[in-house]
Amino acid sequence: METTPAGERLIAAASRLFYRQGIRAVGVDLIAETAGVTKKTLYDRFGSKDALVAVYLERRRGVWQEFLRDRMTGRPLVDVFDVLADWLRDQDRGCAFVNAYAEVGGTGHPAEAEIRAQKAEMQAWLVARAVAEGLPEPVGEQLHLLFEGATVLATAGGVPDAPARARRAALTVCGSAPTSGSAA
Repeated sequence: METTPAGERLIAAASRLFYRQGIRAVGVDLIAETAGVTKKTLYDRFGSKDALVAVYLERRRGVWQEFLRDRMTGRPLVDVFDVLADWLRDQDRGCAFVNAYAEVGGTGHPAEAEIRAQKAEMQAWLVARAVAEGLPEPVGEQLHLLFEGATVLATAGGVPDAPARARRAALTVCGSAPTSGSAA
């Protein structure tokens, strides 16, 4: 999505506010004021707060993808849990997508598509990496469950070492799986 400088300021302001305070707690007045624009500018650029929420999540998904790609280059699949731990050090309110779903999930909100896309994309990435490392596809699916569980437990569950625990479980899952080159 190509936006104007005012649109970029709105996205930046909304992103900070939605993550820190929650989607429902943040009104368009506060977003516009924080961005240094009028409410009219917000509506002109995005049409609605709901559309801005979807853009916020789309952008956040891109930031996570870049973070993941940069840190996983040349590393084995199980290191994804170390990368998750690194990410969570700066994300004190947990997963923005889980948080957003808690607020708008099941309502037909435009953000639901972004939330589901991020979760599906992460699973597809894990499956593809598992297969590339000679593991069967279900291993990637199992690692996705561990990844999502570790994400929630590390923040909402108050278990700061959840990514490390998930990494140990992932090693067990990967170690017990037949590789594509082994006899079944």
